Amino acid sequence: MVMTHRFVDYRAAVLIVVANMIGTGAFATLGLQAETTSNGAALILIWILGGITALCGALCYGELAAAFPRSGGEYHFLSRIFHPSLGQLAGWVSVTIGFAAPIALATMALGSYAGTVISVDPLWIALATLALVTSFHAFDLNLGRFFQVAATIVKITVMGLFCVAALGAEPVPGSLSLTPDAGTLAAVFSTSFGLSLIYVSYAYSGWNAATYIVDEVREPQRTVPRALVHGTLLVTGLYVLLNLGFLRTIGAEELAGTVEVGALSARNLFGEQGGAILSLVLSLILVSTIGAMVLAGPRVLAVIGEDLPALRFLSVRNRRGAPTRAVLLQQVVALLFIATDSFEGVLTFAGSALILFSLLTVVALIRLRIREPQLDRPFKVPLYPLPPLVFISVSGASLVVVAVDRPAMLMAVLGLLAVGWLCFRLRISA
Repeated sequence: MVMTHRFVDYRAAVLIVVANMIGTGAFATLGLQAETTSNGAALILIWILGGITALCGALCYGELAAAFPRSGGEYHFLSRIFHPSLGQLAGWVSVTIGFAAPIALATMALGSYAGTVISVDPLWIALATLALVTSFHAFDLNLGRFFQVAATIVKITVMGLFCVAALGAEPVPGSLSLTPDAGTLAAVFSTSFGLSLIYVSYAYSGWNAATYIVDEVREPQRTVPRALVHGTLLVTGLYVLLNLGFLRTIGAEELAGTVEVGALSARNLFGEQGGAILSLVLSLILVSTIGAMVLAGPRVLAVIGEDLPALRFLSVRNRRGAPTRAVLLQQVVALLFIATDSFEGVLTFAGSALILFSLLTVVALIRLRIREPQLDRPFKVPLYPLPPLVFISVSGASLVVVAVDRPAMLMAVLGLLAVGWLCFRLRISA
């Protein structure tokens, strides 16, 4: 097994979770939700429900990470509890879309925000940012850690100040009412509400980030569960406040279908010049998100490389401890997603696949409780089995909505899994 330096303490672990969670979804999905759900209270309820679901998932992953303290996330858990072949499929998803697609979405959103301020093609902005962040993380662990901690602290500070300004302002004319009414209940039970949960689930994805880097966390059995839970709670609070601010500062007609929600809110709050400056700041804080995924994703690839001889090259680390090859491979896949230039398509595709495997992992927790009740569990899910059942119910309902409303997208996910299964059947793992 490759020896790694445990350079991530509790604070850094929490910030990695926060940085993985707060990204594209926070600033770009509310407009997509408002396109089909026009009830303000229902829109906020989606974000609250998303936070509760993410917290339930974080508790479940915390128990698994404490019981099996090794990097790899779903790949490691599913291999151990179900079968190595299912773990390999989870690893395949990690290699292809688990981190590469969110990186692509974050860089695309960053390019769009920055492109409203500077006269440069958003695509070139995205590519330059990806290259810069990769250079920090691909070659030196300590440089990557310093960059990530600093960028995430800036991100939290900026978001907090933005929330204060937005919530302190008067609601703009034509903004959606945030008071629950008769239409709220109808909206909650609509198909569009379920589809919006996919977007929100994607926005909350990253609550499991610390499980991908367990080998590099100090006292992982204690630190990882705490980081998952505390990071998720912090982000949930920020998300609810942020979206309350967006709904107060953007009219309903302007909001529907808009991707650059943060930029639009900033312009309404501070005028064209102030909005342009804040849009640039919002684009810069997405750098933290990109960096967090560039940090976490290759650790999964490195663990897969340790287990599968044909992919052993991915586990190789340079003299400074960074898995350079895994980082570079992930970025090549991210570039392919950027080239598609389809934000909503990549978002739905990636969100569905990530929900599917996180759902299977939470099911694995229940299976483990039944089959190995005497297993040492340094951390246990409180109020078990309620949290896993909540997570499974909400995630399962979201996938059913995608299957009904966008069957082609679900077929694309299943097609990706079929390709992964075929690759391993052809002895890629031999």
